[in-house]
Amino acid sequence: MHDDARGREAPGSSASGAGAYAELPEWLRPVAVGLDGVTSTTLSPRIPRPPRSARRAAVLMLFGEGDAGPDLLITERAHTLRSHPGQLSFPGGRVDPGDRDQVDTAMREAYEEVGLDPAGVTVIGSLPELWLPPSNSSVTTIVAWWRMPSPVGVVDEREVASVHRVPLAHLLDPANRFTVRLSGGWKGPAFDVGDGLVLWGFTAGIVSRLFEHVGWEREWDHSRVRPRPHSPASDGS
Repeated sequence: MHDDARGREAPGSSASGAGAYAELPEWLRPVAVGLDGVTSTTLSPRIPRPPRSARRAAVLMLFGEGDAGPDLLITERAHTLRSHPGQLSFPGGRVDPGDRDQVDTAMREAYEEVGLDPAGVTVIGSLPELWLPPSNSSVTTIVAWWRMPSPVGVVDEREVASVHRVPLAHLLDPANRFTVRLSGGWKGPAFDVGDGLVLWGFTAGIVSRLFEHVGWEREWDHSRVRPRPHSPASDGS
């Protein structure tokens, strides 16, 4: 873990005034401002609070700006993992004893999984802890700005199958939005990321509801329903 990434001040949490967001691009400021009004109910109205037995974890919701404009860093989980194999997600994992806090965890995991240099990342704030029942994890999403992008790619093939910088314009395009339905009847938002990949489940819920909360969402057809995306390793999980 890089020492200069530990304990980084979050502009959207403890700082105040216009100067708190000075280094953020104009398009990202609605997220920084909107974090103050996000609650666990905003993100996941149907899932209860994490039980005491839940294991703490953190993920990194990293906004950047590349050749295709503003984007979001997404990883495809390895298809051999026991938990959520093959799903698209944010870099992240469980809190280790040596981690100072959830920011430390998210940065460490991103470095280990995709080679992210945390020195180029500014933390904006965090989202409320949410419970992920299948893995009994209490997950904190760290929201950050990739002010100095560095090369990223698959570092640990045991954890990550592929790495993607997905343009926000693509995620917000109503043509790429639909609803996923599981065999048990559960429904949730989903995004067609391209290349045969679909963002759905826990991470898609966070992305969808945060976009709605900050006023980015464009009206899309919620009645367009598709079955759960197929992943060879996830059958029966």
